[in-house]
Amino acid sequence: MSAYYLEHAGVDHIHKHFDLFEAESRRLLDLGLAIPAYDQLLKTSHAFNVLDARGFVGVTERARYFGRMRSLARQCAQLWLKTRESLGHPLGVASQPDHLGFRKEDIEELKKKVSVGPRTFILEIGTEELPPSDVLNACSQLKDLVKQLLGKQRLNYGDVRTCGTPRRLVVHVDNLCDKQVANQVEVRGPPASKAFDEEGNPTKAAEGFCRKNGVPLSSLYRRVEGKTEYVYVRAVEPSRLALEVLSEELPSALAKISFPKSMRWNSEVIFSRPIRWILALHGDVVVPFIYAGVLSGDVSHGLRNTPSATIKVGSAESYKDVMQSAGIAIDVEQRKKTILEKSTSIVESISGSVVMQSGLLDEVVNLVEAPHPILGKFSESFLELPKELLIMVMQKHQKYFAITNQDGKLLPYFIAVANGAIDETVVRKGNEAVLRARYEDAKFFYELDTSKRFLEFRNQLKGILFHEKLGTMLDKMTRVQSLVTEVGLLLGLTEDMLQVVQDAASLAMSDLSSAVVTEFTSLAGIMGRHYALRDGYSEQIAEALFEITLPRFSGDILPKTDAGAVLAIADRLDSLVGLFAAGCQPSSANDPFGLRRISYGLVQLLVETNSNLELRHALELAAAVQPMKVESQTISDVHQFVTRRLEQLLIDQGISPEVVRSVLAERSNWPCLATKSAHKMKALSEGELLPKIIEAYSRPTRIVRGKDVTDDLEVDESAFETKEERALWSTFTSLRSKIHPDMQVDDFVEASADLLQPLEDFFNHVFVMVEDERIRKNRLALLRKVSDLPKGIVDLSILPGF
Repeated sequence: MSAYYLEHAGVDHIHKHFDLFEAESRRLLDLGLAIPAYDQLLKTSHAFNVLDARGFVGVTERARYFGRMRSLARQCAQLWLKTRESLGHPLGVASQPDHLGFRKEDIEELKKKVSVGPRTFILEIGTEELPPSDVLNACSQLKDLVKQLLGKQRLNYGDVRTCGTPRRLVVHVDNLCDKQVANQVEVRGPPASKAFDEEGNPTKAAEGFCRKNGVPLSSLYRRVEGKTEYVYVRAVEPSRLALEVLSEELPSALAKISFPKSMRWNSEVIFSRPIRWILALHGDVVVPFIYAGVLSGDVSHGLRNTPSATIKVGSAESYKDVMQSAGIAIDVEQRKKTILEKSTSIVESISGSVVMQSGLLDEVVNLVEAPHPILGKFSESFLELPKELLIMVMQKHQKYFAITNQDGKLLPYFIAVANGAIDETVVRKGNEAVLRARYEDAKFFYELDTSKRFLEFRNQLKGILFHEKLGTMLDKMTRVQSLVTEVGLLLGLTEDMLQVVQDAASLAMSDLSSAVVTEFTSLAGIMGRHYALRDGYSEQIAEALFEITLPRFSGDILPKTDAGAVLAIADRLDSLVGLFAAGCQPSSANDPFGLRRISYGLVQLLVETNSNLELRHALELAAAVQPMKVESQTISDVHQFVTRRLEQLLIDQGISPEVVRSVLAERSNWPCLATKSAHKMKALSEGELLPKIIEAYSRPTRIVRGKDVTDDLEVDESAFETKEERALWSTFTSLRSKIHPDMQVDDFVEASADLLQPLEDFFNHVFVMVEDERIRKNRLALLRKVSDLPKGIVDLSILPGF
């Protein structure tokens, strides 16, 4: 990559180029010139690549740029198609064969070969190489779809298993019966007035109905339905062969498999990758059908350029053995076990251990069909680079596994996983050469970064756009810097810690403009910590620079230091408020700016780090530093959005939705307190006291609901007529000094136990709705005061039993 792209390309100039190329492409589209318009589109793509290399394209802006280019590409394709059609397709059109599919006589011949009794059924969908994530996803869907199909079609079966490799999705059904189970059904016919004449004899309509269902006229019987009398018969649904049913139903079942990203090729069918063959066998008979323009058969394919590139499978029962003989490990767990065992065995010779990251292993295991781990080596001189950088290069670009010694120090070796039988020497040298080139690039980026002081990267953030309405990353981090002190004070940080937070905030996210992070974005924060320590900053500041990025994904580690937690909270508050104010709220199907992830991360930070922060006030502080006016409704929208994530977090922790909502109805503004309250409410709901408290509060609440009792209506002790009123009032006044919105929910429930007997006595001896208006309103006011005691703590009306 040249110095021009990395350092000297004028960002403003290139950005104008992008806009000009886009405008020119649209102008040419309006003129009906598809090819020149597409040429301008390619220039926008090149301009984007330069901006991306310079680090100008922030995470939030990437989707916007892609959307603009995809829109142009779609319009160019549509115009090209329209132009070809208007010219009568001078280069011709792709045509389908006149006959594509199984002939009726072929199917009848196959039906004769079906053996009596249950046999194994195998369906293998052969494709071009699937993305690793699609293999597991499609296998799961395929299993459910096949089980639904067999159950709906009355086909008895045994165990259903699915497995897959990059080139095949396989369903294995044990003991699939040869034909459907007989089923008797009641069939409604014509009205009785049409089925019989005036003399009671069957009409042509009755005869046709019986003939259609294969039953005699004597089997007809009558039954009134609504206001009309109909004739009915009991008929037996025919038991069709499993082969015949599967032949008809499998194409529609396969069409239901969905993928995050799909393709079309030579048919209207969409799939993750083009389908190249289909193997479908019930026992030793082919199940005939066509899908995506491919006929099913008894032929599979093994590894390319091997004697087993084409494999004929004699029967479904022999499928596994045939594939094993061809060197294909169709089971994911088998491939995983092979990689783990062979890799562990290989590194014993160098006294090392494999850094077996689960995510990488799950990816690699679905990149190969016949895993063959090999040991490679790289120059020890590269060990001068940061360990995290070296491992990231291995994992991101090459899908290699790093190797460390017993002390966790990186060794100059790696494990690569090849596919099938190979010449180990040749493959090893090839992988070592590729990794060497990658490490040379990483070394260049690192040396480019370390030629500057870390502080210099801060000013370069002005070249990275965060959002067109919110400014650059420098603007964003300036807002965060002004926000962290307020957040730190709210969380009770000491003056010394506040100074650490301020110092860290002045450097936070600066590594985003470094060459290493521009190339390896997942190292953001990690390289910030490394560069800060290298330049002599304190451990506290360096750790905070890493922890501002946490959590990066669900289940990730959280900040361990107060400075890191405050930085991370402030950063997410700014992102949420700013992007909502800029109109970037996520839809039900689209969240291009990752606001759900950001919000969930904020909730995790507040809850797991025990940060008792008032959410609404914190959002208002973030709104005050935005470059635009943030409406009160926007802050409310963000508050509700974060509360929904908190609700989901608590439900995921095993707390019932009713308990979660009852707490959040009163305490959503304090996420940390709300979480503690929800867990305590869960424990209380399993005891005997809480149901009594719920019932006790429900009675006064139901009585005052809908009555003309205002909040400012005071209780007049002189209007009490009974000792029960006085006792309830005395208990209330005693509790009022103990119960407050900040108290723990279990303390509230325990304190409320004092109300049980006074309330019971009150409702047993006092009639509330008396004719005397003064007495009536006074009693309603008393009950209103009692019913308001849970406010700010928990909404008991949401719970069962209220």
